[in-house]
Amino acid sequence: MRISRNISIKSLLSQLEMDSPYGVIDLQTLGLNSSGAARLAESGWLKRLGRGVYQIPNAKLDLNKTLVLLALDIPELHIGGRTALARRGIRHNLAYQEKIHLWGLKTGRLPKWFTDIFNVSYQSTKIFDDTLPAGFGLAPLPDGNQKVLVSVPERALLELFSDTGKLQSLEETMNLVESVFHLRPDVLETLLAHTTRVKVVRLAKIVAEEFDLPWLEIARKHNDRLGSNSRWIAVTRDKKILHLKK
Repeated sequence: MRISRNISIKSLLSQLEMDSPYGVIDLQTLGLNSSGAARLAESGWLKRLGRGVYQIPNAKLDLNKTLVLLALDIPELHIGGRTALARRGIRHNLAYQEKIHLWGLKTGRLPKWFTDIFNVSYQSTKIFDDTLPAGFGLAPLPDGNQKVLVSVPERALLELFSDTGKLQSLEETMNLVESVFHLRPDVLETLLAHTTRVKVVRLAKIVAEEFDLPWLEIARKHNDRLGSNSRWIAVTRDKKILHLKK
């Protein structure tokens, strides 16, 4: 069966990876336009995941390949916080199939078809000011998909502080910080210099003091830069009051 004069269904399917989703632009490069993709989905040759997104029916999607597709629409989409630390070998009692924390610069929700398949959370919480160079502190894993960005340990740690009291407890954060070694002072300095969230810099100072970490003075400097002597107070997910004093 032919899709057009130049391409058959067999030829098209032979070019598609079983574990990858495809947008209409991807399919167009293979000679299949959007109306043709819709017809193939209606006849069962393709499965429509969402608007303009398809896959081979009954195939299991790969998370990284799916993130590559989503990143076309979400600036600086990346794996961050606790998950980024785990991906870089820093973990504390990581649960089986723990939720994957994703960050990006686009507000709103991830596509429902994606969240139905993968156990993920997404946020566009703004930690840094607009003058931080685009993509700073984001890099692929050395042995991973080079199109998937993952926070480096220094950035992941600050994202972890942002999530404390919201997605995890202060105790969980402290346990993880104990496992974080050899942070690069210049990278942490740059990130903290662009940090705008008081909660993040105060937690950085608190944990650095608690464990007498090498970057304590950096944290103290930026804690002083951002706040007065007043307390920063938040209610945690378990309804406890979290006091972060300068």
